[in-house]
Formats: sequence, C-alpha cells, structure tokens
Amino acid sequence: MGSFSPINAQTQFTASSPTASDVSAHIDQIWQHANAKFDGTRAAILKQVDRQANDGPFRPDWQSLMTYQVPQWYTDAKFGIFVHWGVYSVPAFGSEWYSRNMYVQGSEDYKHQIATYGPLANFGYKDFIPMFRAEHYDPQAWAHLFKESGAKYVVQVFEHHDGFAMYDSQLSDWTAVKMGPHRDVAGDLEKAVRAEGLHFGASDHRIEHDWFMHPGREIVSDVNNPRYAAFYGPAHTHLWKHRAPLSEDWTFLSPQFANDWLARAAEIVEKYHPDMMYFDYWIGQPLVRPYLARFAAFYYNESIKRGPVGIINYKGDAMRPHSAVLDLERNELSDIQPEPWQTDTSVSNKSWGYIQDDTFKTPGFIVRELVDVVSKNGNLLLNIGPRADGTIPTEVQQILLDVGSWLNMNGDAIYGTRPWKIYGEGPTKLPESARQDIDIHPYTAEDFRFTTKGDALYAIEMAWPQTGKTVIHSLGSAFHNAKIKSVVLLDSKQSLPFQLQSDGLHIQVPIQSPGKYAYVFRIQLDNESGPGNHP
Repeated sequence: MGSFSPINAQTQFTASSPTASDVSAHIDQIWQHANAKFDGTRAAILKQVDRQANDGPFRPDWQSLMTYQVPQWYTDAKFGIFVHWGVYSVPAFGSEWYSRNMYVQGSEDYKHQIATYGPLANFGYKDFIPMFRAEHYDPQAWAHLFKESGAKYVVQVFEHHDGFAMYDSQLSDWTAVKMGPHRDVAGDLEKAVRAEGLHFGASDHRIEHDWFMHPGREIVSDVNNPRYAAFYGPAHTHLWKHRAPLSEDWTFLSPQFANDWLARAAEIVEKYHPDMMYFDYWIGQPLVRPYLARFAAFYYNESIKRGPVGIINYKGDAMRPHSAVLDLERNELSDIQPEPWQTDTSVSNKSWGYIQDDTFKTPGFIVRELVDVVSKNGNLLLNIGPRADGTIPTEVQQILLDVGSWLNMNGDAIYGTRPWKIYGEGPTKLPESARQDIDIHPYTAEDFRFTTKGDALYAIEMAWPQTGKTVIHSLGSAFHNAKIKSVVLLDSKQSLPFQLQSDGLHIQVPIQSPGKYAYVFRIQLDNESGPGNHP
C-alpha cells in the first residue's frame, strides 16, 4: 500500500475536516493490508455469526434483544474477580494505559520511557512483548485464590486497548500463544476457574484499539512503521476527550475494523464459551452498534444451546435497557434498581494493571462497598493486576483472603439474596453515579444495609456500636405486627436479646466487636411475617 509518513505534530484535524478523513482512510488501508492474511478466517467467522444470530430466540435487533432476562446464577453470585494482565505489566509504570501514554509527549509515562529505554523509534511498546514471559504463572493457584476470596465468577481481560491478545486467536499474530509467554494464558485460566466451580467471563477491549495508539502517530516512533501496523492498529485520531453524549460520533471507524472486532469477539465465544462478556465504553459509538446487535444475538443464541443465557456487561447507553447488564466503572447507584447491575473497581488505588509502588484498598472498604452494592440489587466485580511473571502481589492475595474470610462467616447475607423494600438507613448517603472507589464516605454505627432471603431479613451494620446496644429504626412501628423469632449475629452465631419498640428494633450487643468490617444480624421471622410483607 506504499509508505506512510508520520502525521506532523503541529497538524490539527477536526471531525469534519477532509484532510483528517483522508488521513484516516489511508491509515486504515495500511492496517487492512497488514491483516489481509486473516481475511478468509475472518469471513468464515462472520458468516457463522450471522447464521447463529438468526438461529434462536434472539435476533440482531433491539426489540428482540430487550426480551433478555438475566440468568439466576448471576443475580445470586454478587461478587466476582476481574483480572487486568498483559504486556503493560512489564513496564509496571503509571497504569494499564502505559501503551498509549508512553507516546504522549510531556507525560510522566513518556519521560519514564525515554529515560529508561531510550528513543521511541528504537524501543517501542512492541519491544516489551519478549519481556512478558509469565514464567511463574500458575492458573490453578490463581483460581484457588479467587475461590477463597468468596468470588463466584472470574472475568479475565482477553485483549486490552493495547491490541495484544492474551488468548489463542486465529485472527492475529500478536498473541500470547505466538509471542511472549507462548501459551494460552486466558485458556489456561478458563479451565482452572471452571475446575474450581466458578463461572468464567471474558473482557474484550478490542474496539478501543482503533484509536488507542494514536499519540505515536504524531511523533517519531515505531507506531509509524508499517511493519508493525498489524499490532499498533489504525491508531486514528480520537475525539473522546471532547465527546458529549454517547449518541454522538467520536472518531473514524471503518467497516473493516468493526467487522474485525466482531469476528474476534465471536472467536472468543466459539473457542472459550464464556458465561459473560464484558465491554468498555466504546462499543457505544453509533457506528459500532449495528455490529454490537449482531454480536449480542449471536452470543445469546449460542450460549443457550449450552446452558443459561450469556451475560453482556455494557456501559453508558451503549445498549438498550433490559438487553444486557449495565456496568458502572468505579461508580455506584444511590438506590435499589429494578434490574440487576454491576459496579467494577480495582483493589489498586492507582491502576487496573500491575504497577510498582502501588497502594491498595483495605478489606474493610471492599466489604462495605460489596454490602452497599448488593443492597441495591447489584454485583461487585473487583479487579486485580498480576505482575508480568504471573505472580499476584502478596498484599493483594491477603486482601482477597480477608474478604473471603468475611464472606465465609457472613455470606448468607450476600449470596442468593434480594433487596428489601429499602436498601438501608443511616446518615451516610452515596450520591447518584458518583465515584465511590475511594473511602471518602466513612460509615457509622447508625448505617445499615438490608438484604433478604426466604423468611430472613439481614440487617448489616457498617460500623460497630460501642454502647452495648443498637437500634434499627426502619423496623419500628411498621413492624409492630411482625413476629420475630430470633436475632442472630452471624459472625459469632450468637443469639441476641431484642425488643421491638415503636422507634425501632432494639438489640443488645457485646461491647467489644466480635468481628471485622461489617456486622450482620439475621432477623428470623415467621412465614407469615416474612421480610417481603413489611416495609
């Protein structure tokens, strides 16, 4: 397709500029030429996608997809583990966006890259791949740790924005099977996770690769070398920093790249049969949505031939309500939602992938976030970032084990539960869709969250009272006809004295805290006074 010269750093493009469009088309042609060897395989997968998308109860249109119902295993599971692991764990600097930011002039990542590895024309992101060896990767140990954490499902990033496939793809040469570790690291974890009795999901960020490496176009770097076009991708100019609603177009996207995304996502489904597929914001682009509808119909129809229907996690307004499960990255909701939803956050305070000198959330923070999310009909997906050699930092392992220890004692109030008529009570209120992955809202002993299961109402106190008693005001006069059989503190299995008064349920509790993080009272009612019968 001829040679390609880097974009001049001073050149400015707008979304409607013919010059920008011409450059985008030229860049895309180079990328297509680099990937032409996979055209036959890609076409065969897409043919299967369209056949399967029209062979089952779902069709590739939103009216059909909005008949979707979330499978029960997911609404019962409540807690999952997310794994961001890839080539970006080699430099271990900044964040999992290092592959892009190392080309952003003036950024800390750029300064670190130049100082540590030299000019970007000589040593680019691709040169980290041989250093990504995963020599100590033990998927069975990972899966066992995740089970001990109390998680019921595991979602691994199969491909992040950097474009390196962590699975055995037949649509790319830039994979963990053909380079780096020379093994199917995602497939190995899938087998180990299922062997532990957990559900397995795949996270696919391929669509972001259309633009992710663009900063390298504007400087002298290896991104501009056509030899590496198949890896670095089209690297188009992206207007995401200036975007308004997701309904507006953000960047150039060719049908060829959209079809490549669809084929790669479908390849993951056909080869690994994930119970869920997680996507990032950019599937919400208008040009992607027709391809997304094709994928959803294909995936749902394919999954129900094997078992429960699959789950798609989406963000923003990328999909229609009721057609999949909404995910809120690092955010929560202020009240109970009628449909199951999910929030995801990282155990790290700085990054989704592994970086050196990181800091981490406490087990108590994670437990309390889980409790709050579950009380509002949500799930928590907690991310970890392993090192390049495949080891999980000891501090992270201990945090997961501490969360698992709490769930081992108190999981009856989490797993298989449903929201009560109100999510909770107390002075600590979380604003709608505000970032909640930092501990800026300390809970008090007056804060409770509620869940229900069968004839039990669980009241979860977010801090321990120091007075020898606690009062749950929501169980006052409205519960005057309820017959409470017992109140048991789950952590100690101790039955506690109680009295139902007009201002609430008064419970005598030990002065010293019997456990950690959050404290569960199992309020046992008779069948006629079950938790669903009282506000």
